[in-house]
Amino acid sequence: MKPLDRIIEAAKAAPRHIVLAEGEDPRIVEGALRAVRAGIAKITLVGDRKIVAEQLHAAGGPDEIRIEDPTSSALTEHLAVAYHELRRSKGVDEAAAAAAVRSPLVFAAMMVREDQADGTVGGAVATTADTVRAALQTIGRAPDVGLVSSFFLMMLCAPHHEKKGAFVFADCGLVVDPDATGLADIAVTSARSYEALSGKPAKVAMLSFSTAGSAAHERVSKVVEATRLAHTSAPGLVIDGELQFDTAFVEAVSAAKAPQSALHGEANVFVFPNLDAANIGYKIAQRIGGATAIGPILQGLAKPANDLSRGCNADDVFHMIAVTVVQASGGQSTG
Repeated sequence: MKPLDRIIEAAKAAPRHIVLAEGEDPRIVEGALRAVRAGIAKITLVGDRKIVAEQLHAAGGPDEIRIEDPTSSALTEHLAVAYHELRRSKGVDEAAAAAAVRSPLVFAAMMVREDQADGTVGGAVATTADTVRAALQTIGRAPDVGLVSSFFLMMLCAPHHEKKGAFVFADCGLVVDPDATGLADIAVTSARSYEALSGKPAKVAMLSFSTAGSAAHERVSKVVEATRLAHTSAPGLVIDGELQFDTAFVEAVSAAKAPQSALHGEANVFVFPNLDAANIGYKIAQRIGGATAIGPILQGLAKPANDLSRGCNADDVFHMIAVTVVQASGGQSTG
């Protein structure tokens, strides 16, 4: 079974209620309808009630898709009170809280926080910064996680891919330049994310321009220290670093350059040293290598909230709903 098919089947086995913050967008509506018809989720669309209803009607949508308009919803007052309690220590007064929850992103995230939904997806229209800010300020970080980060699920399923399967690239979308502690946290959380979504054991490569001491530099030292910290935090985790990408991915290269590595060229989780490397790396894999990239998927939140690319299509929306359902089925956001 292809990795995406496995995620969809897992979502079908345990459907959850997902709230989509940008319900006026036709891509969101199409992806939502596909999710409902596939039986992977109950959906709430947030937005102007008239516009969303027109989009649904035009797409032949079922009546069971719920619409919540933050300007008139029966939930708005309750969510405003809850948001005020949550943010009053940050200087948010009642009027500001009432205004904030009329933002679809905040409204959707507060629905998740207040157990009115199991997870939320945004970012088809809003920027990553706005989408992540709403999630961080309302849903918040999981208690056992030091850092909220993100990853892309990279699918190598095309005929030309010699090695097929699902791989995690982290952090491609959020943490710009983590220190060794942050990088270790990203590694451990990404390993848990991979295992939750793939059902397979994680094998984590801590990437660098150096392999096993082939170069000396403070940036290499950061990766070495992060590997040590991650292994201390999760002693059962299969992890190695510092490694160049080919050493982590190709068995023959691993045998030649790092014969003592525990990975043997079979890494499935790739932790990049900073956002520059990660973002460039996933786009090269996507655009030149033909990998399917799903994300950025957020990890380390108390409950699932995920971000779409503004260039997404309805398929991307459907797949992100499925990922969010699987995260919610685990009882918390992956990680």
